[in-house]
Order: sequence, then structure tokens, then C-alpha cells
Amino acid sequence: MIRVLFVCLGNICRSPMAEAVMREKVKKAGLEEKIQVSSAATSGWEAGNPPHRGTRQILEAHGISVDGLRSTQINQQDFVVYDYIIGMDYSNLTDLKRTAPAGREENIHLFMSVVEHQEETEVPDPYYTGDFETTYRMVNEGTTAWLEHLKKEAGK
Repeated sequence: MIRVLFVCLGNICRSPMAEAVMREKVKKAGLEEKIQVSSAATSGWEAGNPPHRGTRQILEAHGISVDGLRSTQINQQDFVVYDYIIGMDYSNLTDLKRTAPAGREENIHLFMSVVEHQEETEVPDPYYTGDFETTYRMVNEGTTAWLEHLKKEAGK
């Protein structure tokens, strides 16, 4: 089982969007027994809250369920449990690398790092930009690239 954790600041916009989109793609690819997907926040500000209204609306518009998604803060055990911890921007990466136990930094990746021919390296936070469509487009593109990457590792 390959375990993937998407991480952003509050776990109400970008990372739950990535989790929901990736889960849908994993399901459609028939890889639910090989790839587990979740999401978390670097902060505890939104702990227990559902995804942002804008995230819920855009996912529902694309037929993707948000059922069961609640904000949670990353903890030390997550760095051991997850094979891939994927930050949505450089600030997330900095926070993750600062809090990771020694020797676990190699599991931390930038979300857009696997997308070829992409000028944008960070997924903008729609909590501040209000642009959930751009975030969804980038999340959709990024999760497609991550799924291809993980399929190779899963031998599929």
C-alpha cells in the first residue's frame, strides 16, 4: 500500500481538494487497494472544520464527493505512516521539513513538482485569492501526474 498525504496551511481548500480529486482518480483506476490518500494542515487553526464552501462547490460541480472530509493537523506519526507527504506550496514545504523527524525529509515533495511543462510551481491558496477554478485546474493536473507517478511504483 502506498500512502499519500496532501498538505496545505489550513486543510480546508487545497489539500482536501487534492485528496478528493485523487481519491476519485484512484477509484476510477481500480487502485483503491494499492493507493491510500488523505490530507492535513500544517496549522491547527481549522481543525475539525469541513472544507471551505468554495472547495465544496467546485468539487460538487465536478461530481466529486466531499463526504467525510474534515481538517486535521499533521502530526509526527504522519511522517512515518505516509510514503509521500505533498505540500501545495513552498511555505508548506518549509513548515513540513522543519517539523519532520530526522531522516523523513525525503518523503516531502512539492505538489506541482511532477507536472511537466508547468510554469507555476505553487498551487495558489483560494482562501486568499478567491479563485477556486484556477486551484481546481492545477489540482486536477497535478493529481493526474501524481497518479501516473504512483502507478509506476505500484506496478500498475
